[in-house]
Amino acid sequence: MQNKSYQYHPIHLPQPEFDSDLTSLVLELEHLRRLRVSGTAYPPLFFQIKELFHMLESIGSARIEGNNTTIARFVETKIEERPFINEEVEEIRNLERAMQWVDEIGIEYPVNRRLVSEFHNIVVDKLTPPPIGEGDSTPGMYRNHEVTIVGARHIPPPPIKIHELMVELFDFINKDLPAKYDLLRIAIAHHRFMWIHPFSNGNGRVGRLLTYAMLIRSGFRVQIKNGQILNPTAVFCIDREAYYCHLSAADSGTNEGIETWCTYVLEGLHREIKKIESLTDDRYVTQNLIKPALSYARKMKYIDDQEYAVLKSAADHHTVQAKDLSKVFKTVHPTTISRKIKQLRDKKMLEPIHKDARQYHLNVINNFLMRGMIYALEKEGYIPLKE
Repeated sequence: MQNKSYQYHPIHLPQPEFDSDLTSLVLELEHLRRLRVSGTAYPPLFFQIKELFHMLESIGSARIEGNNTTIARFVETKIEERPFINEEVEEIRNLERAMQWVDEIGIEYPVNRRLVSEFHNIVVDKLTPPPIGEGDSTPGMYRNHEVTIVGARHIPPPPIKIHELMVELFDFINKDLPAKYDLLRIAIAHHRFMWIHPFSNGNGRVGRLLTYAMLIRSGFRVQIKNGQILNPTAVFCIDREAYYCHLSAADSGTNEGIETWCTYVLEGLHREIKKIESLTDDRYVTQNLIKPALSYARKMKYIDDQEYAVLKSAADHHTVQAKDLSKVFKTVHPTTISRKIKQLRDKKMLEPIHKDARQYHLNVINNFLMRGMIYALEKEGYIPLKE
């Protein structure tokens, strides 16, 4: 099963030594999966932070492929809510849509050709095919020509082998195995997908989405009321060169190369899971993210002192209403307080806890507070990107 430039290696699970780093990682991550962290964070804020993470990590996934859009630039496009900016921005928006779709389908959608084709349809949507853009002239379809990977020694298989190899991969992913192999299987499946390179373009983006979907299916999620925030893109986009280097190590098909790749992936997942755990802690989120974001917004004059006081009260108590603020504004007439709340609602910094409610909670996904959240997340080491 080979030709002049392509060498087949059977897909297989490594069998690491009991005292190896890889075995230790498997055991620790299995422990974290069983914990099913629920956390104390206020759910609306948790989901807002999750949305920010998806945005940041979509930027990271696009950056791996050479997209040069900065965080600041993409945040501005988010704030402006313009339908189309340019193809680089559209590429990131496509990744956001794909991740949202993964969240919606959860564990219901089987891992098969239809899934990866749908991922591909989404990530290349409205993008110009190479060499100009990051789209594909045959969305959702396996490539019908040979390709090379810039900077890699590995030569992907010829198009005649793609269907057979993808069937083998799906069989491997869906094979009934003990749960202890889940993460090793996910790491190997990511590499194998990249090794096959089934599409003409967009393989990296689809491969990372596939990994995200497999993690959710396997129960590796940090949860608050059934919402997950874990995204493996952070594992890969922290260091683009390290990602490619470890992929290359596994291209040989040797046990050593496969174990090196699996260790790299599992170390990254362990780091991200431990980092995300703190985001389920209400006190941490309030003190280390929300309040610094509000202070940043006030410093930059996005909000005034009165607005800061209202929003800080909402951060401290999760919800706020006009009568609560009489203690904050002791000399201010209640009508003025109600007007200030309305102004904050109009600016989308406060939103009712449900339709027609007179209680409000913070909304940090808006053009006044989002920059402050980015600042706070960066300061705390959560942003896996370098500007």
